[in-house]
Amino acid sequence: MDTNGTWTALRGGTLVTAVVLMGLMAGLFYAYAVSVMPGLGATDDRTFVASMQRINVAILNGWFGVAFGGALVFTVAALLTHLGRPALPWIVAALVLYLAVLAVTMGINVPMNDRLAAAGDPDRIGDLAAVRAQFEASWVRWNVVRAVASTGALACLAIAQWATAAAE
Repeated sequence: MDTNGTWTALRGGTLVTAVVLMGLMAGLFYAYAVSVMPGLGATDDRTFVASMQRINVAILNGWFGVAFGGALVFTVAALLTHLGRPALPWIVAALVLYLAVLAVTMGINVPMNDRLAAAGDPDRIGDLAAVRAQFEASWVRWNVVRAVASTGALACLAIAQWATAAAE
């Protein structure tokens, strides 16, 4: 393959991978917003706290890590390979939106998860209702922010993909 063909393949590959990984992240946050949290919201305090504690441990796995970190890495790679191209503004917008997702996740949701874990075994928590009340509404609200921002980032990457195809 000639150099131009290799560069075109690299450019396209990074953008497609960014779209897929961002789609996985947007889907994760969306699924929590429309099914997981409403479902848990209908449970008793012990079930809610115990389930969220277990979910917060279970999500820390390699598959999640690939999507969570990969969405950032491949969006940056797509940006670098699209410098001076029509898709660039859309990729920049996607990156800004995903950086907002990361900021909310690391600055708000993860610390809340950590506080919930520190509350201890749900069978030994004196006031489960208070622990849940300090967690649930705020966590849900900030997850919706993550769902909207990551969906916006996905849309921007999809538009970037379209702009790339239209320019070639």
